[in-house]
Amino acid sequence: MDGGGRLDQPLKWSGSATTEPAGAPLDAPSSAHVAVDLYRGRGERPAWLAAYYRLIGRRAAKFARLPPPGLGIAASILLIAATVGYGAVAGGHVNTIADWFKDVGDTAANAAGFRIAAISLTGPKEVSREEVLTIAGVTGRASLLLLDADAARKRLLANPWIGDAAVLKLYPDRLQITITERQAFALWQKDGRVSVIAADGTVLEPFVEDRYLGLPLVVGRGAQQRASDFLAVIDRYPDIRAALRASILVAERRWNLRLRNGIDVRLPETNVAQALDRLVALEREKKLLSRDILAVDLRLPDRVGVLLSEAAAQAREDALKDGKKKKGGDA
Repeated sequence: MDGGGRLDQPLKWSGSATTEPAGAPLDAPSSAHVAVDLYRGRGERPAWLAAYYRLIGRRAAKFARLPPPGLGIAASILLIAATVGYGAVAGGHVNTIADWFKDVGDTAANAAGFRIAAISLTGPKEVSREEVLTIAGVTGRASLLLLDADAARKRLLANPWIGDAAVLKLYPDRLQITITERQAFALWQKDGRVSVIAADGTVLEPFVEDRYLGLPLVVGRGAQQRASDFLAVIDRYPDIRAALRASILVAERRWNLRLRNGIDVRLPETNVAQALDRLVALEREKKLLSRDILAVDLRLPDRVGVLLSEAAAQAREDALKDGKKKKGGDA
């Protein structure tokens, strides 16, 4: 006791008595303090009361471990969402669900005044208007607000005929699409299959329509990528271009010319124009390409090789024999 009749130390229960948590107000009586006040001077608490306090303590501890309110609802929502998502992925319905959400959004946007009322389309010839709009994702239900112009352009560029595209949204209800198409440039034969290609080597069609039969033919692996530069050189020699049946890339290094009369012209890897100049001069002076030959070899810069046909070779051999006999007889 101090001089004022107060205890020097606060009373504490031993054993299972509860204590007030740190930071509680000093003047707020706890259940333990109330029990002290009720039984001050009466000795120890009864056994039933001690058991009661122990039960209350356990219940309080259990309650403290319970999750906060609303956590169960949130967990249920997350579980349902995860289940639906897994079912969509497992069942292959992701695109269907995404399309449904897009339709809902487009319907709302159209109701708000963003329906596509006018479409300006310029440039396409090989690709139809309907195909362009389908590739771009422009349907009767699509709204201008939710149309992804960048994604639409990327889808259009995936078409081999479309070399460039621009998709412009003009709010609130106009769409402008401009297409730059590739042009059919040549026919490319590889592994026995002939395709229509553009000047940059892009395969436009894996088959040949009648309207493309007049295009120059290039043959061999890699020929589609090098055709534009090579044919630009050939075009400087109109007589050779008119007699040309096919240009054949050999080992992806050099070209052979197959003429319409069956003669092969073997060109060097470099200085192709100089070799063609020599060929034109030989044709003009000696009518080389009109003779009975199989091939002309221009790969060496200082000489020209000529491969005779079997009949021409036999005739030449017979002529040489006759010449020897005449010389022998004259002697």
